[in-house]
Amino acid sequence: MVEVLKVSSKSNPNAVAGALAGVLRQSGAVEVQVVGAGALNQAVKAIAIARGFVAPSNIDLVCVPTFADIEIDGESRTAIRLSVEDRSRRAGVEQTVATATARVVPAPAPYRPMYNGAHATSNFLST
Repeated sequence: MVEVLKVSSKSNPNAVAGALAGVLRQSGAVEVQVVGAGALNQAVKAIAIARGFVAPSNIDLVCVPTFADIEIDGESRTAIRLSVEDRSRRAGVEQTVATATARVVPAPAPYRPMYNGAHATSNFLST
């Protein structure tokens, strides 16, 4: 089970970063749960700070955001969960998924802007 850290808009990013780094070193992954823009802001700052904390240990953090339906005081809310883990751990998971679900996807058509025949500057009035 991955530990879930709850972050609010009043959370201290340095303190959260220290907690993130500690859990990451211990278990290799952590989830950060937030509700609201202010909380998300503090969490993202904490993840950026934590990257610096764990970089000397050769841990390269990645963050994968997802939505989660939660209940607070009997009220249904939508939270954002940020799965934070070492890139090498994530690469192993993605490689396993890619191998299990490999399929051929056609390349997208090249981008071609559509013009209506008018010159691009003809819509502007000259003075």
